[in-house]
Amino acid sequence: MAYVAVKGGRTAIEQACRYRELQRMPGISNPLEITQIVEQLGPLVDRIMGEGSLYAPDLAALSIKQAGGDSFEAAFILRAYRTTQPRIGYTPACSTADMRVIRRISPAFKDIPGGQVLGPTDDYSLRLVNFDLFRDSYNKHHTVVSKLLQEAAVTEAVPETFPKLVDLLRREGLLEEGDRHEPQIEDVTRESMQFPAARSAALQTLARGESGGMLCLAYSNMRGYGSVHPTIGELRVGYLSVETIHPHTGQSYIVGEVKVTEAEIISKTFTATGVPRMTLGYGLCFGHNETKAISMAVLDRSMQAERPEAPSEDEEFVLSHVDGIESMGFCNHFKLPHYVTFQSQLDRLRKTLQEEE
Repeated sequence: MAYVAVKGGRTAIEQACRYRELQRMPGISNPLEITQIVEQLGPLVDRIMGEGSLYAPDLAALSIKQAGGDSFEAAFILRAYRTTQPRIGYTPACSTADMRVIRRISPAFKDIPGGQVLGPTDDYSLRLVNFDLFRDSYNKHHTVVSKLLQEAAVTEAVPETFPKLVDLLRREGLLEEGDRHEPQIEDVTRESMQFPAARSAALQTLARGESGGMLCLAYSNMRGYGSVHPTIGELRVGYLSVETIHPHTGQSYIVGEVKVTEAEIISKTFTATGVPRMTLGYGLCFGHNETKAISMAVLDRSMQAERPEAPSEDEEFVLSHVDGIESMGFCNHFKLPHYVTFQSQLDRLRKTLQEEE
């Protein structure tokens, strides 16, 4: 909308947009290439794909470039593009047990079938500034990669699949999951969510949620403003095959794969009869985003509370506030003209003060 109450408002807005484009590249450095963003800013690209709800690395990188690195704006751009695309169909449910794993750990179990696979992570290093990156170059990086690949050639091969660790608890009857069957999976992009929400709708909303906002709510629960003290049963990062149904043969076939992060958290509870059990919280999101997946799993578990005692356990509160695009939009809309409503408030205030005098 234009600042119609101000003379020349439309022209001012057009010039502001042009100035924003100038600010996007204020220096003399070469423009960032989309390939560079995809290959060197992977965690940011993964985050934007998750919050934008579209697995498209090149488009996510383009959105990041267009937004000048603003993650909220980039996710907004990507999701806006998503809404313009036709809905071809739905993929059949897939099992993450078939994930092509690049990282798989369990803080809950020490010795696990297939072993701990640390994969790519900074979890076990100090967060010190690497000044060598000031002198970074392709040749230096290529040397490091070549050495890593040579060492990997003589190590033991990673198994193609790994068993799900929570199945061990299921077999022993230690896991309390309740009835999670749904006759039809809901689609929150097509229908407004109703409360109490179906679990499929809740998980979709969390998967599209803003990473920082979800971490804030999950962190509050972890710190005691809630009942969940989580233990990660299993954390996986890897590639899942995407299947679709052939329109003529009716047979499923693989059209590609997507990188995902999956977290299953375990927390102690009691049944209605007072018997102790373990309950499960589940999180899965696009790309390599472990903090978001863990936060999602904690919130999934916290919203299962029968008597919510904290904001992070209130399903309606959580699901209504984790979407970063909606939150950003509502926050930023206050920058638009509110002349009439504010003048009305001033008039009422002045009149009230005059009556009191």
